[in-house]
Amino acid sequence: MFETGSLIVYGNSGICRVEGVSMKQQLGGGQAMYYTLTPLFGSGTVYTPVDTKVFMRPVITGEEARDLIRRMPEIEPCCCSGTDQRALSEHYRGLLHTYQCESLVKIIKAVYLKAQQAAAKGKKLGKTDQQFMKRAEELLYEELSLALDMPKDQVKDHILQTLEPAAQ
Repeated sequence: MFETGSLIVYGNSGICRVEGVSMKQQLGGGQAMYYTLTPLFGSGTVYTPVDTKVFMRPVITGEEARDLIRRMPEIEPCCCSGTDQRALSEHYRGLLHTYQCESLVKIIKAVYLKAQQAAAKGKKLGKTDQQFMKRAEELLYEELSLALDMPKDQVKDHILQTLEPAAQ
């Protein structure tokens, strides 16, 4: 169980703060333990049973974030070739639903490479690629900003600055 005040990754809602844990009346009668969650980068309140099937995990630590950034050059981009947009969406969705930062890096790297290849041919990146890259960046940068205690809009620059010496 997560403690009140904990920061967690909660499924597609992204990062949430556990505001409380309490007993709530269920529809069919009886009571169950529920988390009250507040999305940090969204709005509203989420009430979810403690034993939900929705994925939950603690936000990575600062050391885990720094390690991830150091390993980024070695993380292989996901590969999904072809023109079937449905298969591409399912592939990206499967990676997103692992709820792991490394999977988000794989998506970002794959789409970045696709964008470079498309630009070299005078073409634009497809809508599916754009949407999944945007979501992967949002989720990754939100988590890294918390783990590294820096504003979200500075995370990408921090990653590039950290990796720059390794690229030389």
